[in-house]
Amino acid sequence: MELPWNVVVVTGVPGVGKTTLCRRVSEDLGYNYVNYGDLMLEIAKSEDLASTDSEMFSLDIDTQQKIWKGASLKIKDMNCVLVDLHGVDQSPIGYILSLPIEIISPDIIVVIESSKDNILQRRHKDTKERIIDTINSLNEHMNILRTSMAVCSAILGCNLIVLENDNLEDCFLKLKNLLGTGSLL
Repeated sequence: MELPWNVVVVTGVPGVGKTTLCRRVSEDLGYNYVNYGDLMLEIAKSEDLASTDSEMFSLDIDTQQKIWKGASLKIKDMNCVLVDLHGVDQSPIGYILSLPIEIISPDIIVVIESSKDNILQRRHKDTKERIIDTINSLNEHMNILRTSMAVCSAILGCNLIVLENDNLEDCFLKLKNLLGTGSLL
């Protein structure tokens, strides 16, 4: 089956369900799935820089940037790839754009959103160490992500779509249809 998009970027705040959706869609449609954070950690481990996410994100910003760039260069030449990343990451000093648009040029950016209550409930069940959000800080993060991805889409001239994930199965079917046929219909 020929897929309509060669490079797909799926973004969303932590806990929105993007990794679950990306893995399922990639498996069903045959996209090469890449979790950007996992790839970064793999690079950090291979260079004996860090063995956990927490250690990696405690490294100095220049070292993190080197790891981030190394991950993007590995993805750059891949075909039929679905990249799972936050798009915008929170840090103690503010927000950092984590979509490397100077290296990776997606055909489509998909922003996964959900109600703030659903996201906070998912995070509560998750064992991953995450930044503690309030409804207000989560709302700010989601707004910055949506705006940032719209700007990236405009700069790159690529497609952008926002999908609601208040029902995992419904969102999965919409994402699978979009990435399999090029349409939500």
